[in-house]
Amino acid sequence: MKILVAYYSRTNVTKKVAEEIASKTDADIEQIISKVKYDGKIGYMRGGKDAISAKIIDLEPLKFNPSDYDLIYLGVPVWASKAANPMISYIKQNEGKFNNVKFFATAGSSGFEGTFKQMEEFIGKAPLKTLALTTKEVKKDEFKSQLDTFLD
Repeated sequence: MKILVAYYSRTNVTKKVAEEIASKTDADIEQIISKVKYDGKIGYMRGGKDAISAKIIDLEPLKFNPSDYDLIYLGVPVWASKAANPMISYIKQNEGKFNNVKFFATAGSSGFEGTFKQMEEFIGKAPLKTLALTTKEVKKDEFKSQLDTFLD
């Protein structure tokens, strides 16, 4: 089975989970890079505003075509109870190219349901599984057993 892990990460929390998934599944990995800067406090505020409006933004060129993969893990931080808009932009840019998907999200504490629902609506299909992790769980490496269940 050919697997891709595609993720966006502003603070490297989601990146840590994405790299762990790619390592355990021998997957290709695609970091989604926004041309809009979301660094620092101003970027944080811009990100929340853009997420609420589901603003489609420009992304740096991608390396992989999702339609070449049997399974795609899509990883995203939660912004204002929505998927970070670089991920929504990635999904829109690759409309109709997703076979089977699994979603994973990281957040300070909540907003997972809205994030997963939004991603499902944009893709047009339900994920095989979802994984919701708090920033604290990821930073303290307290997510390995949850990850193993997610990968099965």
